[in-house]
Amino acid sequence: MTEAFAWTLPIAVAELPADGRDYELNPGAAEREALAHLAGVNAVPTLSANLHVAPDGRGGASVDGVLRASVTQTCVVTLEEFDNQIEEPISARFAPPEIITADADGLLDIDGDDPPDPLVNGALDLAVVVGEFLALAVDPYPRKPGAVFESPAEPSAGKDSPFAALEKLKDPSSGKKH
Repeated sequence: MTEAFAWTLPIAVAELPADGRDYELNPGAAEREALAHLAGVNAVPTLSANLHVAPDGRGGASVDGVLRASVTQTCVVTLEEFDNQIEEPISARFAPPEIITADADGLLDIDGDDPPDPLVNGALDLAVVVGEFLALAVDPYPRKPGAVFESPAEPSAGKDSPFAALEKLKDPSSGKKH
């Protein structure tokens, strides 16, 4: 994802204090436009993330916090644009690649915690974390508040139906089509 994503905020794990550090992210217009493209929405008018990054003692780190955003989407019912509010908790773990490989036994525990993401050159990118959590939080079938889908009327079984036209093609003596 980082190759197509222009916004970065790398954090070197080795430079974190033992009790961690708090970060408040408020990307500018260009970064929010890139986030909108990444998340598949029309726009991201507002976005903020309050994160706490703490080392884990094994060379990795944890990222915890909350993402708040307003995303402009197109309603699947009315096809009108509207702003959808997102508030998403963020929780991610990162570890050096060699620790992830050493801990992996080839089996994934579906009920267990997700494995940590790999650090890249001893760092994690908070912008990428925020982008991923935003993309996952976006409603894939957004519905504008108050929008109601009304199913089309049932076709009548009368003479205008396609079955009535097929019925005319039947041979009345044999019950077979011409």
